Amino acid sequence: MIGESPWKEMFRFIEIGAAPVKRSLEADAATREAVARHLDIEAIASLSADLTVRPWLDGAEVRGRFRAVVTQLCSVSAEPFDQDVAGDFMVRVLAADSPNAPAEPVGEEVDLDPEADDPPDVVEGGAFDLGGYVVEHLSLELDPFPRKPGATFQPPEPTESASPFAVLKLLRKDDAPE
Repeated sequence: MIGESPWKEMFRFIEIGAAPVKRSLEADAATREAVARHLDIEAIASLSADLTVRPWLDGAEVRGRFRAVVTQLCSVSAEPFDQDVAGDFMVRVLAADSPNAPAEPVGEEVDLDPEADDPPDVVEGGAFDLGGYVVEHLSLELDPFPRKPGATFQPPEPTESASPFAVLKLLRKDDAPE
């Protein structure tokens, strides 16, 4: 998880049992406002998630689905508009003292397989933040250049004075060479 999430919904490793644990999260108004500021968007009208936490190695696997209604500024017209955003995600989490936690490579090249599962998140302490994972994956689903439905870009009409040579022409006093 990157950065500190404004939505804290902590889940302790000791809560993980043999059976999956289901959690439904609903962000209140203050949390939605904080998340909107964190993601640099206008507003969030609703944000909820249904999560399942199950054991994985000596840690946890979190599978979730989130839904949100966000207000963003149109990149074409600069007008605010509402948009439904939803997504599914899966993350695996291990405690830092786990023998299964991946070792940090020191001064070595790292080969990444884009088709492979992401490595597990390694967290300090005995808990991890479910709300943070929802915010992280919401941010990944947001369009960085949102466009309001029906908005079209109309380039400005070119004018002769917009040419850099038109400005130089004004500086020239006469046509006589010096």
